[in-house]
Amino acid sequence: MSNIHGEIPSQNIMKDEFGWEIPIEMVPVPSEGKVYPEGTSLHNRKTIKIKAMTAREEDILSSAALIKEGTVVTHLIESCILDKSIDVKDMLLGDRNALMVSVRITGYGSNYSASAVCPGCATRNTYEFNLSDLEIKTLDLDPVRQGENIFSYKLPITKKDVHFKFMTGRDEHDRNTILERKKKALPGIRVEDNVTSRLDQVIVSIDGKTDKNKISQFIRNMPALDSRNLRNYINDHEPGIDMSTWIKCLSCGESSSISLPMGTNFFWPS
Repeated sequence: MSNIHGEIPSQNIMKDEFGWEIPIEMVPVPSEGKVYPEGTSLHNRKTIKIKAMTAREEDILSSAALIKEGTVVTHLIESCILDKSIDVKDMLLGDRNALMVSVRITGYGSNYSASAVCPGCATRNTYEFNLSDLEIKTLDLDPVRQGENIFSYKLPITKKDVHFKFMTGRDEHDRNTILERKKKALPGIRVEDNVTSRLDQVIVSIDGKTDKNKISQFIRNMPALDSRNLRNYINDHEPGIDMSTWIKCLSCGESSSISLPMGTNFFWPS
């Protein structure tokens, strides 16, 4: 069968002429689709089909323009997802990460070599990790309303009721853009606002107040214990891939739990 341009689809050529079909994988969705609106492709979605990486996806990975934009991983995932109605930018970061790891495994296998620092003696060594060992961390909270990415938490010190969301790919891109603009506008300022900027991005309301300026003022003056407990609560319950792994230091012999280092060779293995 020809397409509208009179061309034979490339996948048919692979199958009919070369006897090879691009493998298809089923990837679990850590949020189980609970946070996506009814009527969208991701609502209550438990799995997503992806095709294995091919040379076409390597073209995406080597695109200087996409690397400069910081959108190369988004375009890579979009290329591998079979359901093109899914907007990758609106997915939770944890759901995207599950796809990202699975796409990488389909392309280059589960073996991943990366350097990590021993928490005990601060020595940096290179270790071999197996990406297939990473476990899915499913969403264990109920949203305030079904089909909405909004959750509730009561701050322990101020006793304020906070509604927060888990960050999406779009949120992360917006946050990085704002931080870049601040760095360019205020080059002499060394203090980074990683904590407050993240809370700005995820807090939806405080005691029912949704005004972003008022929320920002509260965030910058909230007790440190409230800030830490809220961030820990979000981290503990955020769905996605559990990136924790163990290393045994080649220098001191100590075994330590670390977060899997995401080096440049994750998608560009040597």
